[in-house]
Amino acid sequence: MYAIVEIAGQQFKVSKDLKVYVNRLTNEEGSKVSFDKVLLLDDNGAITLGAPAIEGASVEAKVLQHLKGDKVIIFKKKRRKGYKKRNGHRQYLTQIVIEGISASGTKKAAPKAEKVAEAKAPKASKKGDDLKIIEGIGPKAAEALVAAGVDTFTKLATATSEAVKAILEASESKLSHLDPTTWAQQAQLAADGKMDELKKLQDELNGGKAV
Repeated sequence: MYAIVEIAGQQFKVSKDLKVYVNRLTNEEGSKVSFDKVLLLDDNGAITLGAPAIEGASVEAKVLQHLKGDKVIIFKKKRRKGYKKRNGHRQYLTQIVIEGISASGTKKAAPKAEKVAEAKAPKASKKGDDLKIIEGIGPKAAEALVAAGVDTFTKLATATSEAVKAILEASESKLSHLDPTTWAQQAQLAADGKMDELKKLQDELNGGKAV
């Protein structure tokens, strides 16, 4: 079981007993802390997506220590201007350990999502749809989405851009640069079989992004 949760402005893929370095928290060392902005939850293969957060779900953790990260050198130079500037920075961090993931409230939401999917896409293929039809989705992005349970146009159309972004950032491939803002709109047209309208929309996009 794992979850994608937002902690101190950053998103992390976490599981029980995992140690994570996050931006400095105000909690004291040894104290318990709970994070309720869970964007995605995988419970033994059952994927639940938030809109943007999953209601009732939370991640419980314990603060281990406060520390500073490794020094990062920032060097700026302007050619032919005689300008050089060198600075160092050490980020204030907090190390936490994940003690548990609570999925309370998600079991009732899952059947409703399945019913909506069945009503909108009764002809969906068991093998899923070819998500690469969506402009901006390449083979690696499609693979990451399918692995997270988003394997049809209907599921992609109902997922929020924040949830999709979380899936991309959690992937082992480098996909965090992709912008899924228009993917849901494209996927809805594809799910409805409006391929001409989809092509017209894609002609107005640049790499999947609105121009």
